[in-house]
Amino acid sequence: MSIKHPIISVVGSSGAGTTTVKHVFDQIFRREHIKAVFVEGDSFHRFDRAGMKDRIAKATLEGNDHMSHFGPEENLLENLQNLFMSYGKAGVGKRRFYIHDQKEADEHGGTPGTFTEWRDIPSDTDVMLYEGLHGAFVGGNVDLPKYSDLKIGVVPVINLEWTQKIHRDKSQRGYSTEAVMDTILRRMPDYVRYICPQFTETDINFQRVPMVDTSNPFISRWIPTPEESMVVIRFRNPRGIDFPYLISMINGSFMSRANSIVIPGGKMDIAMQLILTPLILRLYDARKKSI
Repeated sequence: MSIKHPIISVVGSSGAGTTTVKHVFDQIFRREHIKAVFVEGDSFHRFDRAGMKDRIAKATLEGNDHMSHFGPEENLLENLQNLFMSYGKAGVGKRRFYIHDQKEADEHGGTPGTFTEWRDIPSDTDVMLYEGLHGAFVGGNVDLPKYSDLKIGVVPVINLEWTQKIHRDKSQRGYSTEAVMDTILRRMPDYVRYICPQFTETDINFQRVPMVDTSNPFISRWIPTPEESMVVIRFRNPRGIDFPYLISMINGSFMSRANSIVIPGGKMDIAMQLILTPLILRLYDARKKSI
């Protein structure tokens, strides 16, 4: 952890909704005039799209049907830890971008499915925001929560997460339902071993629960809307959280446990603003005082 150069980690798997949370942070940073540097978890994959496809094919021939980006061996997690360490110490480090599609290829200059070159991050930022799979990973020589000042988990119930992933991969990436299903099955062991444990390390978890039938996500025609959902917000340490204030500000909310509040799904944006803004300002004010 670092007072001068705080790090925020948003953790969640593909299709979980971490990008939505990143947009909320972006709104807060812009409103409060906080300069942030963004780091994408995908940029720390060890192999590009073609390289990973080859590795999966080879592993399958050798009897391993469960190789995925969720596993630590397929990611440069020590590099990510080094970035967290260098940023926390001096506000410096290197990052790159993974190019997902043609729009990003036009933006960064490159080919979809590949990485940009490593480049120095801007040296005059106030905070780093990581968004991806492994921001709270602990294993081997890696202990990423040790270097994060605020850790946020985004964890829809599993059928909703699958529904969101299926619709995204089919509409944006042209995959078939069967192809997405194969990916989900291949990732499942690593999801259980390496993704789920991270949500015990996070400070706050946002878990969206649909109020409509998602029992078979592979035939679902629509993603449940926020208005068709509830969101469970769990605080690892509820001390200092003004639950009466949150309940008074968010219509339809209630406490389900001493450390959890449940809100209507359509209120998730305002809930994040109410909860995260003071936490970010606390980090920012401590930074300003330290320098």
